[in-house]
Amino acid sequence: MPKVTVETLLEGLRRKARAQASRLVAMLSAAALALAPVPSLAQAPQQKGPPLLRDTEIENLLRDYTRPILRAAGLEKQNIRVAIINDPNFNAFVADGRRIFVNYGALMQSQTPNQLIGVLAHETGHLAGGHLSKLRTQLAQAQTQMIVAMLLGVGAMVAGSKAGPNSGASNIGAAAISAPQELIRRNLLSYQRQQEENADKAAVKFLDATGQSAKGMYETFRRFTDESLFAARGADPYAQSHPMPAERVRALEELARSSANWNKKDDPALQLRHDMMRAKTSGFMERPDTVYRRYPPSDTSLPARYARAISTYLRGDPRSALAQIDSLIQTEPNNPYFYELRGQALLEGGRPQEAIAPLRKALSLSRSAPLIEMLLGQALVASGNKNTTDEAIRILRAALSREGEAPLGYSQLAMAYGRKGDYAEADLASAQAAFLRGDNKTARELASRAKTRFPVGSPGWVKADDIVEAKMPGQK
Repeated sequence: MPKVTVETLLEGLRRKARAQASRLVAMLSAAALALAPVPSLAQAPQQKGPPLLRDTEIENLLRDYTRPILRAAGLEKQNIRVAIINDPNFNAFVADGRRIFVNYGALMQSQTPNQLIGVLAHETGHLAGGHLSKLRTQLAQAQTQMIVAMLLGVGAMVAGSKAGPNSGASNIGAAAISAPQELIRRNLLSYQRQQEENADKAAVKFLDATGQSAKGMYETFRRFTDESLFAARGADPYAQSHPMPAERVRALEELARSSANWNKKDDPALQLRHDMMRAKTSGFMERPDTVYRRYPPSDTSLPARYARAISTYLRGDPRSALAQIDSLIQTEPNNPYFYELRGQALLEGGRPQEAIAPLRKALSLSRSAPLIEMLLGQALVASGNKNTTDEAIRILRAALSREGEAPLGYSQLAMAYGRKGDYAEADLASAQAAFLRGDNKTARELASRAKTRFPVGSPGWVKADDIVEAKMPGQK
């Protein structure tokens, strides 16, 4: 057996401290709302970060929800976006300074705009308070404290080993290592609980400043209180990353009821958009039997018809689906998302040429939404008509100039360039798509080949070289 030196032991303890700090980062860095441990709406084909869903209609609604809140928080010019995570559980959090992440489950379970706006206001409170950067500072300090505690403990362990196995000094050293770690963990959790309380207060302030009620936020927290009380019963309040639910809800209610906007209702038009968003999410994300239980044929409201039309097209009944979509268009002939749905159903049903006209209409009515532009570009490419290849390239490049992190757009652009015989641009676009999907090996191979096809120093060559030279995660 190789001799274990003090230096080896110290390095092992340092690694252990770093690993424990990393686990704390994973546990604490996302300031989640959860009260206790308990193409249209298409999943973005990428491996970097959480699995995201994209949809123009829903993203526009969430943007309308957050814009006044961000303005009140002084963050309007920070280009903060709301990203939808493919997760049916109710949760929302911030993990960087640019995005608020919200599970589609939170969209489904928020019955009113005000309930969801309250969630977004809470997360804005974290951003406005700089909680992420402050938490990282706390975590860095905790990592240093852990290492110091371990080094002190190892000294006692080494001394104990010299004194003999029966001296008890080794056990003292082990206790000297474990006890400070628990204290540090509790201090971090206490710090995060304070951040959550501050985010609650900031959210109420932002809602009040924008003339909105905090009742929806309170209703959301209260709804989870009963569910979480059982899980929290008997729990150590100092070992929780969030304030104990009942205490948190009481404090929030007192603060929210003091606002003159407490009884203010959501605008009916906004409620309809919210209901349409929930119906769309249900149609795309839930099983057909679940959709029909939630929106039975006896429900003739526009949201119910929307959900059933989506579910019908997804289960492979194109004739019935198109009839239902056409009925939606007759009801609201200027709704771009009904035309988008018709085009998507035709495109995915193997009829790309027929999909072009409704997608053109959707693009016009949506004022050139980039995700719809990409869908139209995909239809133009899939139609196999060489006469529309240049138009497809123009449309896809316009979309990518505003949505530069969309692998689908680059993949379709690569196909269009390949059809023209422009293999340099085709290789570059394919490399960009692979890079965004997280397939770094393929991205570098394609970018290296693209460099051989472009003139040295040309814009295309420079872009390809950037991909070849890009440092991947974990590289130094």
